[in-house]
Amino acid sequence: MGSGQLHYSVPEESQHGTFVGRIAQDLGLEVSELVPRLFRMESQGHEDYFKVNLQNGILFVNSRIDREELCGKSPLCSIHLEVIVDKPLKVFHVEVEIADINDNAPIFSVTEQTLIIAESRLPYSPFPLESASDADIGSNALLTYKINPNDYFKLNVVTNEAHTKSAGLELKKPLDREDISVHHLLLTATDGGKPELTGTVQLLINVLDVNDNAPLFNQSVYKVRIPENPVNGTHIITLNATDLDEGISKDVTYSFSSLVPPKVKHTFQISESTGEIKVIGPIDYEDINLWEIQVVAEDKGNPPLAGHCQVVIEILDMNDNIPQLSLKSLSVPVPEDSPQGTMVALISISDRDSGPNGQVSCSLWPSGIPFKLVSTFKNYYSLMLEETLDREQMAEYVLVVMAHDEGIPSLSASSTLLVPIGDVNDNAPAFAQPSYTVFVKENNPPGAHIFTVSASDPDVAENSLISYWIDEKLWPLTSYISVHSESGKVYALQPLDYEELKLLEFQVRAKDAGLPSLCGNVTIQVFVVDENDNAPEVSRAAESPIMLVVPIKAGHTVGKIHALDADSGYNAWLRYEMHEANNGAWRVGLYSGEISTTRALDEAAASGGSQNILVLVKDHGKPVLSATATLSVSLVASTQAVQADAHLVRMGGSPKPQVENVNVYLIIAICSVSSLFLLVVIVYISLRCRCQAKEAMVYGPGTATLVCASEVGSWSYSNRHSHILAGVSGEAGAKSDLMVFTPNVPVFAMNGDAGNGKELISNSSDEVSYMESLFSLCYTFLV
Repeated sequence: MGSGQLHYSVPEESQHGTFVGRIAQDLGLEVSELVPRLFRMESQGHEDYFKVNLQNGILFVNSRIDREELCGKSPLCSIHLEVIVDKPLKVFHVEVEIADINDNAPIFSVTEQTLIIAESRLPYSPFPLESASDADIGSNALLTYKINPNDYFKLNVVTNEAHTKSAGLELKKPLDREDISVHHLLLTATDGGKPELTGTVQLLINVLDVNDNAPLFNQSVYKVRIPENPVNGTHIITLNATDLDEGISKDVTYSFSSLVPPKVKHTFQISESTGEIKVIGPIDYEDINLWEIQVVAEDKGNPPLAGHCQVVIEILDMNDNIPQLSLKSLSVPVPEDSPQGTMVALISISDRDSGPNGQVSCSLWPSGIPFKLVSTFKNYYSLMLEETLDREQMAEYVLVVMAHDEGIPSLSASSTLLVPIGDVNDNAPAFAQPSYTVFVKENNPPGAHIFTVSASDPDVAENSLISYWIDEKLWPLTSYISVHSESGKVYALQPLDYEELKLLEFQVRAKDAGLPSLCGNVTIQVFVVDENDNAPEVSRAAESPIMLVVPIKAGHTVGKIHALDADSGYNAWLRYEMHEANNGAWRVGLYSGEISTTRALDEAAASGGSQNILVLVKDHGKPVLSATATLSVSLVASTQAVQADAHLVRMGGSPKPQVENVNVYLIIAICSVSSLFLLVVIVYISLRCRCQAKEAMVYGPGTATLVCASEVGSWSYSNRHSHILAGVSGEAGAKSDLMVFTPNVPVFAMNGDAGNGKELISNSSDEVSYMESLFSLCYTFLV
């Protein structure tokens, strides 16, 4: 292992199944986890030369590998493998070097090479020969040459700049065509492999004795540099060769050697007369970056003589290839609770150009996103999570990966990635308000729908499925109220009675279906609204017989009706009326319940005996409920009263001096009442302009006090329902309980939803009742 890379070596032409290495062990992976972690191996642009046995983790040769076919003459030949495993995602880079073996013998392009040499050639004249080629590399491609022994030629081997050897013949002594017109030689090329391999070519040398000066180039090697992708017809170079002969033997024609590959003739063209070389085919640096062309200059002598040179054309790289992006792995969706540094994707970037043109930088768009690109290995980039995610703010990201090379002008490529964010249950259900107030009329039918709660959860799928419930531990409450688990509808399980229960306060919980589940709660206050379902009840003591001593004056108070109503508010506000069956001698206070005479009664009235006074007690509810009170009054003449005991005297009228004192007190009271009336009017006007509604409630069974304030006045009521005022006899000094009421408290019509109470506008009768209550207050004060 080195620089994050695992390196193996295997000789070419290895058989199928040849052991390469224990790749699982060398990568630190257990054999048992290869399959669960989806172990896979990819090769860049090659066939499946290698495979891994997932049972033992051994890398082996899968198919025949020909190094010469795979890498040509490249000194380093390797196959890059990518090993990818998931859970968690990891990428390993493995290089398998293909070692060369001596499996290619030296070969010549032809089996027989013919040379024509004039007999006039001088000793030591050189004659180039076609060199052999060996597809192997290194020592396997190092060639040595030899020819069979002869008297006229020796072998001359030259090593060029590329450290390759080329063979040629050198004339040892002058030729004599008359002696030998044709020479037959055998040229043998031997490589340096083990074992050695050889190749041969027959040399056929024809001796002529005419034209004895061959054309000569001013350079043996010409070097030219041109950029890739030139247009057809681009000038490369013009060659020049001279011949010292005269006449027709001096004329020179130029041509490519018969030994050049056909691709050279398809790419370049040389003018026979001028020696100019032009481009006629495509030239791509990524295909071939160096051309070596053998050129022949031949005169027109008889026999013709030829000169030779080499043209080396170096191709310069141009930035003509855009970067290539390849997505190797993408792990989506990304859970929103993923930690920083989580790898999301693996991207490979390549550029076929070289130098700065092939150097690629990578960037991510748009900015301000919770992802970043990190260079991991050579041209590999990992898309990493840089910041925390929140699916509720952004459900998915559209990312553009852009690659730019360093060429001029720079070329770029881009690829779009869609990265969805996976939801986790990180939001509890929430209600719009922390509490709700619901008003429900009493005596509702069982199972009535009184309210609906609704919670929201910004999560998705099962994480947003909400169910509602009330804590079952609150067993007294669950007998009154239930909530539907899916809809959130709140139901009253039984009729509610205001006189027993004023307020229900409880919490409804909302729970989602995520793992683990999250909860939210809301407080519900259910106020029971009073209905007029209780008639007034008259105290038995109020109907006790009364004995009066006549004569008595008009307005004399004879007694008081005691009644109460279990309801509250308007429904418990009582008024008293005389029954139609009564005679006109009696009257009753509208709100006090006090019974008094309407006229003076003398001794003649006592002859009628006892009288029953019928009083109707009514509340102010809708509909109005009432009760009847019967008061038995016995009239006794004053002559009979002398014989009565002190008890009867106490029940009759006061002595004359006391009556006279009462008259004085009455005058004072009238003045006080007038002042009090004026004060009440002032307070009424002030309250109408400045009063604000206030409400206080102590809920649950027991004592509760409701105080309501409105624009007109206020009403105070205790749920003890003590409407009984103390009885009053004929004595003016008696004192009563005080119940103060302002009649235009708004009445609300309730439905099942909170906040839907509607105020009913009071009519003119409320104003009249209000004035009556004021006078009743004044009268009470007077009493």
